[in-house]
Amino acid sequence: MTNPSEATGRIARSVSRLPVFRAACGFLGGVLAITVIGLFGGVVGMPLLIAPFGASSVLLFAAPDSAFAQPRNLVWGHLIASTVGLVVFWLAGAGLWQMALAVGAAIALMQLTRTVHPPAGADPLVIMLGGGASGTFLLFPVLAGVLLLLLIALVFNWAVHGEPWPRRDIS
Repeated sequence: MTNPSEATGRIARSVSRLPVFRAACGFLGGVLAITVIGLFGGVVGMPLLIAPFGASSVLLFAAPDSAFAQPRNLVWGHLIASTVGLVVFWLAGAGLWQMALAVGAAIALMQLTRTVHPPAGADPLVIMLGGGASGTFLLFPVLAGVLLLLLIALVFNWAVHGEPWPRRDIS
């Protein structure tokens, strides 16, 4: 028969490992995602990384069950916010009020379409501050990068957690 204090000790050790396991998953997922996207961009000769993908990785690998980390939010959030940023830039240029307008409009459109992905709120700023206002920006790096990020998250979260991700439909 097992000593109750030994059983309590085992439970306490396994519970204390949980945050370490989660942190390790977040670390490995983030390293893997950014490395693969960066290397793939080099192979195809197109930049596929933008700063908001780092923040997206936080949600995908540290909080994969969050409503904000769901695939439709990830993909549509980035596409909507980047489209808004490009349209505002093309119509009004880049300045403080244009950046503020683009971020606000991106937030509102993500809310209306139920595709809020907080890291995508930075996409209009990336476009206006980085001069990434070409017509191809929406395809490369945004769409190609976000689809690659989604594929990595699907495989990684399934492999680590042993069950399909996303585990629930957020409507």
